Amino acid sequence: MPTHTDDDRDEVAVATARARLYGLLAATFDGEAETTAAALDRGVFAAVAEVFPIDIETADLRGDDYDADSLAIGYDNLFVVPGTHYVPPFASAHAIDPSEAFESDSRYHTAGEAGELLGDPAADMAQLYAAAEFTPERGDDIPDHIAACFEFMRALCEREAALLENDGTEADLDAVRGLQAQMLSRLGWIDRFEEAVASSDTVEGVFAAIARLTRTFTAWDAQEAVQTDLQPSETTSADLPDQ
Repeated sequence: MPTHTDDDRDEVAVATARARLYGLLAATFDGEAETTAAALDRGVFAAVAEVFPIDIETADLRGDDYDADSLAIGYDNLFVVPGTHYVPPFASAHAIDPSEAFESDSRYHTAGEAGELLGDPAADMAQLYAAAEFTPERGDDIPDHIAACFEFMRALCEREAALLENDGTEADLDAVRGLQAQMLSRLGWIDRFEEAVASSDTVEGVFAAIARLTRTFTAWDAQEAVQTDLQPSETTSADLPDQ
């Protein structure tokens, strides 16, 4: 049997915890209201928020006041039904520049402006999934949907934990961590997504709080766990926890 040091076990625990949080965020942003309600009831989001040395208001991240039905309505209003509070949960809609190749006929923006469905970020993510032989089940077949991105990160973190647990080769570990770095380097758009959710979710505020936690966690994960560089124009040092 392989023997593991305390450092090895710590690495496995970190990779497993990251996988669980990415899985929870994937479910939340895919509209699994019952999963979200249960996590809020158990204080899971609040517990994660309190780990970071950044002031994240946790009042909207705890308690049993959220039922699955009301969360489902709030989710649909924010992320499904186009309207005054709609925030598209995919990267192409938050791109700074219009995509060169545009394959979708469904637009909610003025022609020639950034922010489309299935633009270049979607094509980029589809290529990354293909390279990893991964097919997302979340995100409504939109490759750059935030739920699909987090589902991918969950799978990669689970793979890392399994390799660490079973004495995987350094080459395999480097490969899976390299994929994590590539994925996280593409998540700078979550800054703009979080700001849009904060502006739209002004009544209950629960999804605004979860989006803020998401932005903080992915920035920390990129800097501390994976040590990759995010695009300076999309992530600022003020959003990262202190080292």
